[in-house]
Amino acid sequence: MATTEVKMYSDYKSPFAYLAFEPGLELEERYDVRVRWIPFQLRVKDKGQRSLYSEYKTRYSYLDARRWAKSRGLVIRSQLKVYDTRIALIGGLFAQKHDRLLPFNLKVYELFWKRELVPDDPDQVAAVVSATGLSADEYRAYLAGEGAADYERAQEEAAADHIFGVPIFVFENEPFWGHDRLPVLEERLAEAGLKL
Repeated sequence: MATTEVKMYSDYKSPFAYLAFEPGLELEERYDVRVRWIPFQLRVKDKGQRSLYSEYKTRYSYLDARRWAKSRGLVIRSQLKVYDTRIALIGGLFAQKHDRLLPFNLKVYELFWKRELVPDDPDQVAAVVSATGLSADEYRAYLAGEGAADYERAQEEAAADHIFGVPIFVFENEPFWGHDRLPVLEERLAEAGLKL
């Protein structure tokens, strides 16, 4: 098993984190690295709280994300509000502990961006947990117990890594922000002699 780590910070409410998630994990297929997913709660202002220029940027960002998603058959719809994704992110940590991160996160991203999942509803998140073959009751216990501490540790690690947005990949303390930086990260991995 690879010992060199690439950290991948993400949040479900970022369409670009959705675009980066699966290709980010696939780095393990081409490089001698272990990709570790770390949840990071984006602090985003809701509509009406942003400046006019931020509104323009937000609209453009969704347009750009849809362009990238189209060729991959992914659906990205603008969200009607900014959600606190902590409950779903703890679901991701639970799935990760049980080696089901990929199917769980892909389903959460898919449903969220189709507006079919409310990520701050524990029952809806528990249904996704169950659909990926895990125990909804064990997830609820984790959410009420050690999940909150695991989530806080992830936020502390993000602060130590100076994470400000998602997706951000970190390799040897060097950040790569955005799904479109994956080719640059791959160049660095190759330069480090990690290509398989």
